[in-house]
Amino acid sequence: MSSDAQHTGLILLTGTDAPGITQALFAALEPFAITVLDIEQVVISDRLILTVLIGLSPAHSKAIEADLDECAIKLGVDIATLFSDSATSSIQAKQGLLHVVALSQKLQPSAIAQIATAITTQGGNIERIFRTASYPVTAVEFQVSAASVEQLRASLALVAREVGIDIAVSPGGLARLAKKLVVMDVDSTLIQQEVIELLAAKVGVEKEVIEITNAAMAGELDFEASLRARVALLAGASEEILDEVRNEIKLTPGARTLVKTLQKLGHEVAVVSGGFTCVIEPLLADLGITNYRANNLEIVAGKLTGQVLEPIIDRAAKAQALRDFAVKTGVTLEQTIAIGDGANDLDMIAAAGLGIAFNAKPAVRAAADSSLTAPYLDSVLYLLGITREDVEAANI
Repeated sequence: MSSDAQHTGLILLTGTDAPGITQALFAALEPFAITVLDIEQVVISDRLILTVLIGLSPAHSKAIEADLDECAIKLGVDIATLFSDSATSSIQAKQGLLHVVALSQKLQPSAIAQIATAITTQGGNIERIFRTASYPVTAVEFQVSAASVEQLRASLALVAREVGIDIAVSPGGLARLAKKLVVMDVDSTLIQQEVIELLAAKVGVEKEVIEITNAAMAGELDFEASLRARVALLAGASEEILDEVRNEIKLTPGARTLVKTLQKLGHEVAVVSGGFTCVIEPLLADLGITNYRANNLEIVAGKLTGQVLEPIIDRAAKAQALRDFAVKTGVTLEQTIAIGDGANDLDMIAAAGLGIAFNAKPAVRAAADSSLTAPYLDSVLYLLGITREDVEAANI
């Protein structure tokens, strides 16, 4: 390494943002034999913060400092400098960075403090913090070095529960940019309702069905047995109720944005549902989702028989569908994401590279790698390192 690179200078510029500030700063540095090692610029509420790490000859430090003082006066900003004889590594040189994403509808200072404490306790160092979204939730990403994914994920899960925010931890590197397969549950995940309950309301057995549904989603009943019991209550109903329910189902807020953004960015989206194909197929066609599995209701002479046709899409079948879709779309299991809310999603969430519990039951939140409590499905995008600006650009 040359002697110039051994001497470093840290430049910190702060002030009211205006066109031409960055250009003027680097024009002031241009006459000197320096190398730009690292650079970071951010604007928050019209306040500019620009940091530059340079490699330079020790003989030039006083002249650079003098020129930067003059530059600061002309621009009406503050410029501070710190020169050092030791080499300083830049963030680009760090290996094994982890990405910690915190999401909240109301992010408090105490939450940031506890996240930072947990990172430090696990031996990690925060290299960078930046905002990736400001609405409908605030999303802040921490880039962390020298920490274990598993240990930090476990530590921050405790913080998330204590302060009431959502936190996800994922490895960095090229794998974060690779093609993903996102597999979603439907009822209470992709859509706001439970289809079986909508059907039951048409027949007048909603109360009985809800009781069975709650027990199944809480893991108290075998899913297949509960499904058959609920569908049996629909025996004799006209198939016209299927059309009525199709018109009643509503996407979860942010669902369309999530699907369309992932598709435009080259990722795959699939659906696995314990619900019914005949109800969700028009919705999936509208969303452009071609990979899906769900249960099939038996219909004879225009009426529901109260039977479900084989095979049953239960907890194990959901996990198998994720594996099958991964093979079909050419995505490794490590690059799969599973999103669900109930006990029958647990195997799928466990099999995926990243399991996300979406407004889920306690048992599902405990088992998932990350949990989302905000009612916006597109918050998933921020966990994957996709910023709000990326979302808006992809949906123009």
